[in-house]
Amino acid sequence: MTPKLSRRSLLQATAATMGAAGLPVAQAAPSPFKPTWDSLIGGYRTPDWFRDAKFGIWAHWSAQCVPEAGDWYARHMYIQGSGQYDHHVKNYGHPTKVGFMEMNNRWKAENWDPEALMDLYAKAGAKYFVSLANHHDNFDAYDSKYHPWNSVRVGPKRDIVGTWAKAARARGLRFGVSNHSSHAWHWMQPAYAYDAEGPRAGQRYDAFNLTKADGKGKWWEGLDPQDLYTGRNMVRPDGITTAAAAAEWHERNDRIWNENPPAQNPAFTRQWFLRCRDLIDSYRPDLVYFDNFGLPLGQTGLDIAAHFYNASMAWHGGKLEAVLNAKELPHERRAGLVEDVERGQRAGIEPLPWQTDTCIGDWHYNRHFLEGHHYKSAASVVHRLVDIVSKNGNLLLSIPLRGDGTIDADERKVLDGLAAWMGRNGEAIHGTRPWRSFGEGPTQIGSGMFSENQVKGFTDQDIRFTTKAGALYAIGLAWPKNGVMRIAALAQDSALAPSMIERVEAVGSTDSLPFKRTPQGLEVKLPEGLAGTPAVALKVRGNGLA
Repeated sequence: MTPKLSRRSLLQATAATMGAAGLPVAQAAPSPFKPTWDSLIGGYRTPDWFRDAKFGIWAHWSAQCVPEAGDWYARHMYIQGSGQYDHHVKNYGHPTKVGFMEMNNRWKAENWDPEALMDLYAKAGAKYFVSLANHHDNFDAYDSKYHPWNSVRVGPKRDIVGTWAKAARARGLRFGVSNHSSHAWHWMQPAYAYDAEGPRAGQRYDAFNLTKADGKGKWWEGLDPQDLYTGRNMVRPDGITTAAAAAEWHERNDRIWNENPPAQNPAFTRQWFLRCRDLIDSYRPDLVYFDNFGLPLGQTGLDIAAHFYNASMAWHGGKLEAVLNAKELPHERRAGLVEDVERGQRAGIEPLPWQTDTCIGDWHYNRHFLEGHHYKSAASVVHRLVDIVSKNGNLLLSIPLRGDGTIDADERKVLDGLAAWMGRNGEAIHGTRPWRSFGEGPTQIGSGMFSENQVKGFTDQDIRFTTKAGALYAIGLAWPKNGVMRIAALAQDSALAPSMIERVEAVGSTDSLPFKRTPQGLEVKLPEGLAGTPAVALKVRGNGLA
């Protein structure tokens, strides 16, 4: 078990890492990267393993999955009038008495089988796996040296990140971690608030009053709730008398999303640095995902980025194998890391590799998706993957776990569907690069975060292209009515493909398919046995075609 650091010990531990303005700086062996944007942009190149992998699976798993009531539970359970507040009061008690810290104790992971799950993920075609290291709820799912609220000491009593890492690497998958905790200092502030109306109006929730001394004789003896809830950074004032007004106050004040360090709480920034550096040094991830618009916490994010890149080079004999994800980057900074587009895509081929992250349901497990059969289908995931890969991107897909560590029957069905399609067609995805054009067809794809639901469905004219080892892959996103795929980009006298087409095969088969080239397009008669597949991948060969 990790001993709790006293405030004095924490300050002593950070003293050696303090730089300008009292902020920590990375301590690493001399190497090319400095904690500046100019250094990151000038020295970074996306590693080939990431460009080849194309598809990763993410376990966005924490104590917020225990109630099975969806994402952001640790925040919304403190906002009177929300569905999660009602769920918490009904099932666990009022947040004046039963706060979110109690959910961490209820997270037992008692049926978690990481080996079996990783087998499913690998079979589904994932080439990298990402473990949630911490969320905005400020709980570390690893053996954290600097934060006692962690999964080895509380809840599962297991090193979640370390166990996932071992299972992933045993199957040849690259391993990553996601770190969301830099927003905890404002995101958890509703835990210090109160009901604005009703019989408990004005009574402050658990975080406002709890101290370390209150844990004597309880399961959390020796732990300080303020270390978890982050302290009183922007507490809702007294005097708000309606739930609607209270919710509006939180939306306006502490649901902010700026990446500056909290000026009134420098200890939070120092400890975040130590926790993140410990995460990187202890588990040596290939990928670190930051849920941030740019890098977190000002200069501290740059310090961590430089440390990660330099450490990766030290681990790999001078070769940079690190991928660092962040969001909403200005164009001039995108070369310094790999931009992530949450629940969104791109309209065309991007010059730099990028990543979409999405989930088949809510980020944290929500029983509603099982009961209503609302998950994304395997076919819709395939369509997203194909479109993203054709545009120089990767797809990171979250499969939500229940609090006990299991997935449900509908989620397994999605994974089985992915395995069936990727097992045959993965050649057209893994290791590929964009072609001269990403594709064709009438369906328009929006660009930017949270744009994925703009796409209602693809037609049999929607085709996407990838290329590898001299071959062109044309992937049709719907079955054509007459069983003939027409590829306009490969028509006679096409400027994109002026060379002769010699052979066409369905991926997964070596049989040559009948085709003809007309002014309207390359017309290929598809095997009837492929009817019903989510997408039909063809391998087209011709000298100079790719």
